[in-house]
Amino acid sequence: MHDQDHGKMARTQSRLWIWALAVVLVGAGAAVWVIRPQTLPHDALDGLTGVAMRGEQVFWAGGCASCHAAEGATGDARLALGGGRRFETDFGTFVVPNISTDPTHGIGSWSALDLANALHFGTSPKGQHYYPAFPYTAYSHMTLDDIVDLKAFLETLPAVTIPNSPHDLRFPFTLRAGLGAWKWLYSGQAWAVPDPLNGPAERGRYLAEALAHCGECHTPRDALGGMQSAGWLTGAPNPTGKGRTPNITPSALSWSEDEIVEYLTTGFTPDYDSVGGHMTEVVENMAKLPPQDRAAIAAYLKAVPPAAP
Repeated sequence: MHDQDHGKMARTQSRLWIWALAVVLVGAGAAVWVIRPQTLPHDALDGLTGVAMRGEQVFWAGGCASCHAAEGATGDARLALGGGRRFETDFGTFVVPNISTDPTHGIGSWSALDLANALHFGTSPKGQHYYPAFPYTAYSHMTLDDIVDLKAFLETLPAVTIPNSPHDLRFPFTLRAGLGAWKWLYSGQAWAVPDPLNGPAERGRYLAEALAHCGECHTPRDALGGMQSAGWLTGAPNPTGKGRTPNITPSALSWSEDEIVEYLTTGFTPDYDSVGGHMTEVVENMAKLPPQDRAAIAAYLKAVPPAAP
């Protein structure tokens, strides 16, 4: 083979390596772009003014006190959001953070936009991914109006000076960078129960799927912790490891809408049993909502497609 032919082959191989490197770099850049922590535009909340009275309803519907108040807290103590509860999972132990108005340990220094980025995208004010133990996959459906109202109400609550404790997770779940890929797989999904929904059931979908995040406990998950949408509200293993959360689709929940409303108001079932476990706090939250909101949730639950576990 002539030297000229060797030169052509070398140049061809060099071009191929350059193209391969370019493809790898472009692919890596695209992956980094896809899994980056996302945020809203800086002007997303312009023109919105929060109203604390409305935000209080968002607070109770969203179950904020159920996780962020001290375990067993009652009355006004449920408004002291110092965190600290520990939740054991297959990935390790998550420790609930302080979201009180304390500017050092809580979120007192946050803007409404910071709160919106956390709720919609699971992104912290420092641009880090939050773990999905914080149910932002559900909260991503919240309206911006509700978020600024919630922020206005949170600002009326007391500061709690309890420092945050780190999560105790197993490797590789300690690596937050991987959460971007998890979000790419599971975040930003459409409503679990699609249109058409009419009247109260549509409001009920917003309350149940977004604010109250019912699917977080009542829907089975895959090995990566993502909810299996095909099994929406069909029940799942209890995160505590004791028993199961029940199927609350019409195939298993035979209660009438009025009976569901009664349960969400008083905690009593149609057969005169009473609520227990974590649902005790859920009912306590729901009882603080306007009656029409509990009726809307009942209408939604009757509109959910029936399904077996």
